[in-house]
Amino acid sequence: MPTPTSTKDSKELEKLIRTIAALREHCPWMGGLTHESLVEYLIEEAYEVVDSIEAGDSPERDSELLGELGDVLLQVVLHARLAEERGSFDFADVARGINAKMVRRNQHVFKADGSLRKSFPASVEEIIVKWDAAKRAEKPERKDPFEGIPPHLPALAAAQKSLDRAARAGLDVSGLDGDARLVDQQGAPAAVGLPVIPASEEALGELLLAVVAGAREQGLDAERALRSAVRSFQNSRAQPS
Repeated sequence: MPTPTSTKDSKELEKLIRTIAALREHCPWMGGLTHESLVEYLIEEAYEVVDSIEAGDSPERDSELLGELGDVLLQVVLHARLAEERGSFDFADVARGINAKMVRRNQHVFKADGSLRKSFPASVEEIIVKWDAAKRAEKPERKDPFEGIPPHLPALAAAQKSLDRAARAGLDVSGLDGDARLVDQQGAPAAVGLPVIPASEEALGELLLAVVAGAREQGLDAERALRSAVRSFQNSRAQPS
């Protein structure tokens, strides 16, 4: 892995920060932006990065991804500039904060002073344990494993993240799949008459689309239904404070 060219990076970032500061001062449209008005753009740009990544590996994809990452960086610099104008924090504070968090939460790689350790864990499982321990140490008063999951996260993503958080917190997630079973290697159900969970993401996507289509035919809102089920799951598994 090549060593980052820190001097070059810092110079280009300084140019961008100065450009945004000038636009905020001299461009009426840019000067009228607020944290709230930027939300829709931040969401849009994040999804465009996803689209670029999922387009497949190619030189064209890399070129598009480069541009989309720039658009996301623009959002970060803009939000930091808005905060700086009201005397709250600036981009350097944002960078300093996230760097400190990465060092603090990755104790399997870094010492407390940010220097590298002499040896590193061999398994992802060990890394997850250390990561979770570091997060708990930051906020020992936090008892709810679902705290911090964005309430406006799409329902499917919220469901997956909630299940992952619950499992990592040692909470019971068994039985949520009912009698569903995985298909075997030949694509046959594990048992006749039982609901089938496909063994590939492509087939799973088709099944989910069919479920949404069926819900639509019955006048049901699949997103709202799953969001409600996720809230019920979180409430039933949340640990009392």
